[in-house]
Amino acid sequence: MRDYDEITAFLGEWGPYQKLIFFLLSLSIFPNGFCGLSIVFVGDVPEHRCLIPGNLNLSEAWLNRTIPLVQERDKLQYSKCSRYRLDVIMNLSATFPDSDSFNMSEVEQEPCLDGWEYSKEQYISTIVSEWDLVCDNDWKGPFSMSIFFIGVLVGSFFSGQLSDRFGRKAVLFGTMAVQTGFSMLQIFSPNWEIFCFLNFIVGIGQISNYVTAFVLGSEILGKSIRVMFATLGVCISFAIGYMILPLVAYFIRSWWMLLFSLSLPGLLYIPLWWFIPESPRWLLIKGRIQEAEAIIQLIAKKNGVTPPAVIFTDLELEDMKAKSVQSYAIIHLVKTHYIRAITIINLLVWMILAIGYFGLSLSTPNLHGNDYWNCFFAGAIEVPAYIAAWLFLQKFPRRFSISGSLFLGGVVLFFIQLIPSNLSILTTVLVMIGKFGTTCAFSMVYVHTAELYPTVVRNMGVGVSSMACRLGSIISPYIFYLGIHHEFLPFTLMGSLTVVSAILVLFLPETANIPLPETIDQMQKIKGFKCRDTHINHKSRSIL
Repeated sequence: MRDYDEITAFLGEWGPYQKLIFFLLSLSIFPNGFCGLSIVFVGDVPEHRCLIPGNLNLSEAWLNRTIPLVQERDKLQYSKCSRYRLDVIMNLSATFPDSDSFNMSEVEQEPCLDGWEYSKEQYISTIVSEWDLVCDNDWKGPFSMSIFFIGVLVGSFFSGQLSDRFGRKAVLFGTMAVQTGFSMLQIFSPNWEIFCFLNFIVGIGQISNYVTAFVLGSEILGKSIRVMFATLGVCISFAIGYMILPLVAYFIRSWWMLLFSLSLPGLLYIPLWWFIPESPRWLLIKGRIQEAEAIIQLIAKKNGVTPPAVIFTDLELEDMKAKSVQSYAIIHLVKTHYIRAITIINLLVWMILAIGYFGLSLSTPNLHGNDYWNCFFAGAIEVPAYIAAWLFLQKFPRRFSISGSLFLGGVVLFFIQLIPSNLSILTTVLVMIGKFGTTCAFSMVYVHTAELYPTVVRNMGVGVSSMACRLGSIISPYIFYLGIHHEFLPFTLMGSLTVVSAILVLFLPETANIPLPETIDQMQKIKGFKCRDTHINHKSRSIL
């Protein structure tokens, strides 16, 4: 019995229409690159210290002494969260006109009761300066990022079900509208709580758009183009969007204006509705045969080929529909010892990958040097990483490619703490190498995971792994947050976890040039892992 790819082989793999779809779906991913990571600038923490009311009639010398000096990151600087008691300062200024004649260490300190003043050197405003997310409220900054990733987690859970029910095209454009519309609404947020709620919804739209575009492209494009679409198409488009972010942020230093400017490109995608078709595969599963055949005939016309008189026979249609019925539950991912071991390792690797990738992406402000250049380089390094991933997938074993990339990405992060602060360029280079390795592995792990699981549970296997990835992304802002207290701790922690994941990957079976398994019994076994197990059909017990 012919499958869909064999039936539609007459269309060709890389005709004019496939090139158009490849380009348009890749284009739809650009906003994802700057939408999720805009918080790097929107939520950055400007230099700040306690606000001193202007009606105190203090001399300039005494005003300069109202803020205590503290040792932070091996240098003496003004405290960000405390000041000397102003009533005491007022009395002292009357008694000691010369401020240098009094030892301030004897004066009691108090918190910033009148708020804070923020440096305007880099930003006109961020959400931190807008709602005073500092000192006792400094946890709210990372939470603003985490709430976005919680939205991503929810979106990744529901996007597949929505696209299966309502169609790939409707969900693609619907979620693009959600991402664009709610990003614009964020600029009107009256308080931090509303901002977080809207950020949660933007996260739902962002991942749903990304995943649906990926699925739609995979279902329209041929077998030989899908890996290229997943790496050189979708991923590089994301990276280019990432690179655009610091360029826009450099010229727009107000958080709400930056969000508005980054949301506007979403309106340019409205005309794509008339160029991007629905997935013929989904239409066939839903019994909408005429619509599917009309799209296939359109592709044939654009590619200059003549379709057969009868594209699908009744028997082939029934066979495709029967194969689409999912008769397995998520419990089957841990039913036997072998698949359970593979699932647990996959979950750990995906979660650590997300912590490393997003931790490095969000740690741009922790690096020495210019924040805008650092962010640009963090996006630019992804382009060669995705190209390298594509080449590795074509030429080398999966697990050694992934493990090697992770090991490279993890080891270089250990050396960052050894670099003197006056060699900031070298620190940035090491972080970019770490980002290269992590990004490269991130791109390849999708393919490896899909090849590990059999057809009957493949979608569930990749979906559950993706959920673990989202959990890692929720944790990642707090990895970045550790840099506020210890400059090199985020890099040391991410390096350690990445090296651990590099070792874990080596326990997984190799899948390169091996036929995809159809059933759980056909799955490859983890070498050296032998145990007694119960078969899924419960008809026999044997050593697998």
